[in-house]
Amino acid sequence: MARITFHGAARTVTGSKYLLEAGDARVLFDCGMFQGLKALRMLNWEPTPFPPKSLDAVVLTHAHLDHVGFLPRVVKQGYNHKVYCTPATAELAEIIMLDSAKCQEYDAAYANKKGFSKHKPALPLYDGRDVEQTVKLLRTCPREEWVNVAGPIFVRFHDAGHLLGSNHLEVEVRETNKPLRIVFSGDVGRYDGPLYHDPVPPPQCDYLICETTYGNRDHPDVQILDALEGVVNRSVKRGGVMLMAAFAVGRSQQLIYLLQVLKSEGRIPDLPIYLDSPMACNATKVYREFREDHDLAEGDLDDANTVLAGPRVHLVRKTDESKALNQMHGPGIIIASSGMMTGGRIVHHLKQRMPSSKNTIVLGGYMAVGTRGRLIQDGVETIRMFGQDVPLRAAVETVSGLSGHADRSGLLRWTSALKDAPPKRTILTHGEPESMDAFAETLRTDNGWDVECPEMGASYELQ
Repeated sequence: MARITFHGAARTVTGSKYLLEAGDARVLFDCGMFQGLKALRMLNWEPTPFPPKSLDAVVLTHAHLDHVGFLPRVVKQGYNHKVYCTPATAELAEIIMLDSAKCQEYDAAYANKKGFSKHKPALPLYDGRDVEQTVKLLRTCPREEWVNVAGPIFVRFHDAGHLLGSNHLEVEVRETNKPLRIVFSGDVGRYDGPLYHDPVPPPQCDYLICETTYGNRDHPDVQILDALEGVVNRSVKRGGVMLMAAFAVGRSQQLIYLLQVLKSEGRIPDLPIYLDSPMACNATKVYREFREDHDLAEGDLDDANTVLAGPRVHLVRKTDESKALNQMHGPGIIIASSGMMTGGRIVHHLKQRMPSSKNTIVLGGYMAVGTRGRLIQDGVETIRMFGQDVPLRAAVETVSGLSGHADRSGLLRWTSALKDAPPKRTILTHGEPESMDAFAETLRTDNGWDVECPEMGASYELQ
């Protein structure tokens, strides 16, 4: 008898943590940090809902913070077994976790300096030393090969097309002659998405654990290169700077690639591109290393090293170099993180660029409720930053084709591989309630599937 318990991404889009128990083995699938609204962020500080020392293994679908960001906390609390992932995920996860630790250490130091924390002293969730210990536990696995991670639990990785190194996980619990089969979708990527291969179809399974980030809506039916071309050229006409909010890992590299394609075809001017994020610069190096993971079908560019570099692509690492960009009048492009504008250098650029109608702010992908990106998307008049109410006069553009998630149609296309042999039960996660409920109803009505939408802490017997 196996059991699965949902300790994150249940009725919300962040904090993925799924505990699978079978025989004497306890394996955690993903170990993500909660983000967005304060009520969710505070869950990171609650007692870990499972004893970290009781885990026998952790398996990661991919390297985004909401899937790996809580792992150093678990290690800090005593977990010391293997963490399984693909090679690219291991390298990107180290970058992401180190950046997270740096931000938390900074926030704790700032809170202590200003004295506004209820805790004396304020402490980070984890620090760089915890990340160093975590990295030592990473064990890389090739795709398409079975790995025995603990007891009767075996895992096989398949390309999810969402991020460099991302996967959905095929799991077998081999306690009987006929193994119990479970598929964890991770984050399903977009079909025909720039830079990544299409997601591999899910194999037949008894239980499907599926994300629903865009379960109630489709992306606009636009060609990404056409849309980006229009946004860039309108920005050039305004005469100011185009500020693109991008996740340091994934989105930034996609943007550089697409902009390079447009430049090579003469569809936009040869504008300078500034990638203003040490983390994104480090991730770009990893992207160049794993060229076999790239799908460069959008243009004639066939060398990832050239695609993600070049004389007009400036990798900005130092703080003084970032500050110097305040003097740039345009036209030009600044790509900075974080993707939802919750922190990092993008916030300083927003404060500088938002008040002028000559500038353009480009949103790409999903903006969670409670984030600064969502406020800009909703068209607020002012945004509170650094103790000031900063007016939003800059033009706001959206390039939805940059989302790394499959939309409703994409999820239905992905799950259609199971129509002839449907799962006994499908359990939906990683979505806001309205998105999750809508996709559940679609699967029930159109496919006749048994679908559950678990609350946080919900547990199911699998047989």
